[in-house]
Amino acid sequence: MSVIALCGQKGGVGKSTTAIAVAAELRRRGHRVLLVDGDPQGTASTWAAKAGEAGLPVPTVIAMNARMHLPGHLDAISRHHDFVVIDCPGRLDAVQKSALMVADLAIIPCGPSGPDAWALQESVELVNQAAEMRPELRACVLVAKKIVGTNLHGDARKQFAAWGLPVLRTELCTRIAYQEAITGGYGVTEYVSGDDAAGLEVRSLVDELLREMRHGKEGSANRRRGSSQATEARR
Repeated sequence: MSVIALCGQKGGVGKSTTAIAVAAELRRRGHRVLLVDGDPQGTASTWAAKAGEAGLPVPTVIAMNARMHLPGHLDAISRHHDFVVIDCPGRLDAVQKSALMVADLAIIPCGPSGPDAWALQESVELVNQAAEMRPELRACVLVAKKIVGTNLHGDARKQFAAWGLPVLRTELCTRIAYQEAITGGYGVTEYVSGDDAAGLEVRSLVDELLREMRHGKEGSANRRRGSSQATEARR
């Protein structure tokens, strides 16, 4: 089971939209998916209700709070799922901290400008603090809400590099299909045609996230083997 957390203190950058799109695409691929709605705005829960009214298939959706990392909470609910996607609120609070205590991969959506990147400093610090306690936690930046035809500003890339955060190759643009899909209770890859730009973006993003998580698990396994070998050598 793998856990993806969409986090960051900046609102309006597409955390809920991305969480829903990723969870729906993973479910479409045949995975058992749990979508955790940690945002008081309840976008994911409302989306699931809309889907239910329309008779559309969706991942399992449940609202959880800052206790999700405690034994008997998320671990008890998620054990029968392949993936957990957590939609965090747009502020640095106890819910985000709790999500980072269980996540394998933290995704920080960011707008495409330098000021967008500057506003992420507290989010990056929070992720780094979690990584100090959990070295297996991987984190990266997702460029979202990008205007079609524009490029990520050089100041933003410099800031990400200074923080040591990789930027995902996939970028999500501002497209009406994302809003229309959520309003109708659809995942965007189910709502649009196969060659639609929004669908291509989300499929590419999920492919990239799967690679990131696979590399992370391989790295953790290598570290465990190295630690075990070092322990045996000392005996």
